[in-house]
Amino acid sequence: MSANGTIVQPIVRPRLRRLAAVAALVGATLAGGPVLGAPTSATGTVTVFAAASLTASFQALAAAFEQAHPGTHVQLDFAGSPTLVQQIGDGAPADVFASADETNMQKVVEQHAVTGTPAIFTRNALEIAVAPGNPKHLAGLADLAKPGLVVALCGPTAPCGRYAAEAMTKAGATMPAASQEPDVRAVLTKVSFGEADVGIVYVTDVKAAAGKVQGVPIPESGNVVARYPIAVLTHAPNPTGGAAFVAFALSAEGQRVLATFGFLPK
Repeated sequence: MSANGTIVQPIVRPRLRRLAAVAALVGATLAGGPVLGAPTSATGTVTVFAAASLTASFQALAAAFEQAHPGTHVQLDFAGSPTLVQQIGDGAPADVFASADETNMQKVVEQHAVTGTPAIFTRNALEIAVAPGNPKHLAGLADLAKPGLVVALCGPTAPCGRYAAEAMTKAGATMPAASQEPDVRAVLTKVSFGEADVGIVYVTDVKAAAGKVQGVPIPESGNVVARYPIAVLTHAPNPTGGAAFVAFALSAEGQRVLATFGFLPK
């Protein structure tokens, strides 16, 4: 109240008002609640940092999102999750981060770079990738230790590397000497180009590279199911658009798009 008795309304800065609205939207989305208004509120460019294993699926997801949100454009940047974490820590501008594991997402959370709580939006299983026709006649993870095989694996800091090591342990198999690739796409490339005889990738990668590689299934008892979290970033240039993209990935339509690429329900 002013000195003359007039009630003075508090000043709410537009930026703070916008962030409060985004926080409410994100909170409702992650809690499984309604996200009314999200389709009409999203505009402009939405920059998404996504794990390499999401490449094909997120290209399709972005196209569907743009169709559902006229006036938006999704800029996709793909790399290994650890690389994206480093870029976010270095201040690279992005609205959304989609990781291939919870460990790397937690690093971003600890940097206080995430708005709200990350949500698991999909899951993925591992598969052995070999050349078409399986010329080395590999039947399971234990066969990766056969003499003379050229094996490609993700490095230990990449989600696919940790998952592969976990699967080998579960199967009681010996970890083979292998290349240490930065992400799963690099592993897939080596196998598809004949630079490696075998690699451990995701089921979705084998599906995306149909005709270039062949998959050898890993039994459920020895497999590892990856959980993919997604979140809006604290310093997002377009937080409203980022929240709408997260909501879309979690929606029934987003889940349908992901399922067509072999991803498992969230």
